[in-house]
Amino acid sequence: MKQGIIEATREFETWLSAQLPIIKQDLRLKHRLMAEAAFPFFRATFYRWLQLWPEVCGELAKAPKVLAVGDLHVENFGTWRDLEGRLIWGVNDLDEVYPSSYAIDLVRLTTSAYLAILGEHLRMPRREASEAVEEGYRDALAAGGRPFILAEDHQWLRLMALSKLRDPVHFWEKLTHLPPFTAKAPDEVRELLEESLPLKSVYQLRKRIAGLGSLGHPRIVALSSSGGAYIAREAKAIRPSASAWNSKTSSAVVYGPRLVTRCLRVLDPFVRFHNRWVVRRLAPDCSRIELVSLTADRDEARLLYSMGWETGNMHFGTPQAIPQVKRDLAQRKGRWLHKAAKAMCKATLKDWEDWRKGWKKLTK
Repeated sequence: MKQGIIEATREFETWLSAQLPIIKQDLRLKHRLMAEAAFPFFRATFYRWLQLWPEVCGELAKAPKVLAVGDLHVENFGTWRDLEGRLIWGVNDLDEVYPSSYAIDLVRLTTSAYLAILGEHLRMPRREASEAVEEGYRDALAAGGRPFILAEDHQWLRLMALSKLRDPVHFWEKLTHLPPFTAKAPDEVRELLEESLPLKSVYQLRKRIAGLGSLGHPRIVALSSSGGAYIAREAKAIRPSASAWNSKTSSAVVYGPRLVTRCLRVLDPFVRFHNRWVVRRLAPDCSRIELVSLTADRDEARLLYSMGWETGNMHFGTPQAIPQVKRDLAQRKGRWLHKAAKAMCKATLKDWEDWRKGWKKLTK
């Protein structure tokens, strides 16, 4: 492929600016974070992965299609509360959902684990990581899948998740210090936020910077209180998957809302998709779980096994494809996932080196 990472980024961001009102200051921050380490670079460049993936893993890219998460990685998992108040764990970012080879999610998840190992965020052999992801996925398909409800079951995962949730004071301290949202919020966004808050809530709008893949997308937080304590809702601008950009299609379909209602999932009652916005609850127990927040005694193989299983839960959102996926997977022997992730990791690291040398060209 002749196009390099700098050119690909420029082209993608031109497309992005036609999809939503991007925040250029946040994009500049994203560029700098991408240069600092390989793992954040990987998280921020799913558009580039889409270019590399069919080149490096051509045969896998042609495997049976499902509604794939796409931008799946080890920090794309978090917690939320269901209607019963139970803590749920699973994939918590569906911005890049698109009909794709089922293998894209497995290889990208495993590649992210390899980069996390390289960055010393995980402490396990790479081959063991790929085996855990694959075993979890295969077991989920064989068992018909099952969502992760952290009540009676998965005590180890609940304890791991709660380790991040123990300090609500710190969470609200950070949220209350967000800068005011000074621009005029679209009427649609105000209505969505107000509908998600208790009736007649008084709220303040704040600007929030978060994520990496979606850094540059507008995020508007409504900060309010109920019963004498803080509550918050966030509206985030969404767009079609970068897969639409890569395939040069004019389709404006956003597939996330389809997958969230079809996969094996306990729904977050606060999540609502409307046109090009998604609204959700922000709270200490409703957030992405970062690797650095995990306890030192975590069982990493078990965690990656669960991520592989949850990937299967997501793919059950395309039930008609599961028999084909099972047949294809049954034919894959040996260390196919390890080899594919190893190759994609190598290609990503080369891109990262090129980015570090030339990223400042984009600011000129």
